[in-house]
Amino acid sequence: MHTYARFPVVFERGEGCYLEDSEGRRYLDFVAGIATCALGHAHPVLGAAIAEQARTLIHVSNLYYTRQQGELARWLTDNSVADQVFFCNSGAEANEGAIKLARKYGRTVLGIAEPQIISTHLSFHGRTLATVTATGQPKYQKHFHPLVPGFVHVPYNDFDALRAQVTDATCAVLIEPIQGEGGVMPGDVDFFRKLRRFCSEQRILLILDEVQTGMGRTGKLWGYEHLGIEPDIFTLAKALGGGVPIGALCAKAEFSLFEPGDHASTFGGNPLACAAGLAVCQTLEAEALVENARVRGEQLAAGLKRIAERFGSLVRLSRGRGLMQGLVLVAPRAAEVVRLAMDEGLLLVSAGPEVVRLVPPLIVSAIEIDEALAILEGVLARLPVTVTA
Repeated sequence: MHTYARFPVVFERGEGCYLEDSEGRRYLDFVAGIATCALGHAHPVLGAAIAEQARTLIHVSNLYYTRQQGELARWLTDNSVADQVFFCNSGAEANEGAIKLARKYGRTVLGIAEPQIISTHLSFHGRTLATVTATGQPKYQKHFHPLVPGFVHVPYNDFDALRAQVTDATCAVLIEPIQGEGGVMPGDVDFFRKLRRFCSEQRILLILDEVQTGMGRTGKLWGYEHLGIEPDIFTLAKALGGGVPIGALCAKAEFSLFEPGDHASTFGGNPLACAAGLAVCQTLEAEALVENARVRGEQLAAGLKRIAERFGSLVRLSRGRGLMQGLVLVAPRAAEVVRLAMDEGLLLVSAGPEVVRLVPPLIVSAIEIDEALAILEGVLARLPVTVTA
C-alpha cells in the first residue's frame, strides 16, 4: 500500500555507515533506519548472532521460556532503573503496552473509573489507534476519528501548562526525553525535574518514550540520564534490535501490574529478535559506542552550529543531544534539503517541515561526521535564499 512517499532508490547492501543502491552508488547513511541501525549495516557481530540463532531456534511463543529472552531482559534491568520487561515488536506496541499498564494502575491502584493520560503537543508515540491519539500532532490523526478517549495534550517543556491539566482522573504522563518527530527538541532539565517531583507527589506515573533516544543515541545509554531523573516506566524499540524488529516495555517492580491474560504478543521477545538485541547490547559495551555517540555527537553539534552561523539566512539554529541532532531552518524547506543531500550521496531525514534530522549509526567515525557536514554545507551553499511561492 502507498503509505510512504518513497524516494526513487532501491538499496541492496550496506556496510558500516554506507549503503549501496541497485545501480552501485554509495550513500553516507545519516538516517540509520530512522535511528534504528545503531551498529550500522552488516555489523559482523550482529550478523553472526542472527545467523546462529536462525540455525538453532527462531520461535516457540511465550508459553515457554527461552534463554535469549531472559538474558536480554537481565541486561536491560541490570543497566537501567527497570526491574521487569515486556517484549513486543515495535515502539508503537511498547507504548501501547505502557498505556494499558497506566490505565490498569489508574483503575486498580488509584481507583479512577476512566483514567486519563497527559502527553505533549508535537509528540510522536506510534501509529496504533491509542498511540496515534497520544501523539500530539493532528496530521497523524486525520481520517482516523473517533480517536481513543482519555488523552490530553499540553506544550512540551511547559510545567505550568501541564500542571493545569491535571485532574483527579490523571493517572500518567507519557513524554519523550527529546522530541524526535516533533523537531529534535531536547527536554528541559528543570522541567523534567519539576515533573518528576510532581508526579511522585500526586502518585502519577511518569512514562518516558525512549524509542528513539534509548540505547546510547544521545551519548548516554538512556535519555533520562541527561535529565537527572528516573522514570517509573520507559519504552524502547528502534536501536534495541539494530534493525531486527523488537520493542520493550520496561517498568519498576511496583508499577509492573500485568498478570497472565492482561497483555501478550505472539512474536514479542522471540529468540531471533532477542539474540539480535543481546548482540547490540554487548557490542555497545565492547566497542564503547555510547561514549562514541557522546564524542561524535559533540563533533556533529559543533559542526552544525558553525553551519547555522554561516547560513543565518537559511538556518535558525541547531539542537539535539549526542547523535540525535536537528538543523532548524528559517522556512519549511527540510524536504528540499533532504532531497538535495541525497543527490550528493548523503542520507538525511526531516523531523517536520522545518527541521533536518541527523541520526547516524553509533559506530560513525570522525571522518564520516566531517564528510556529512561538508556535503550538508555544500547543499546549503547552493540553496536559494529566497523562497518562491
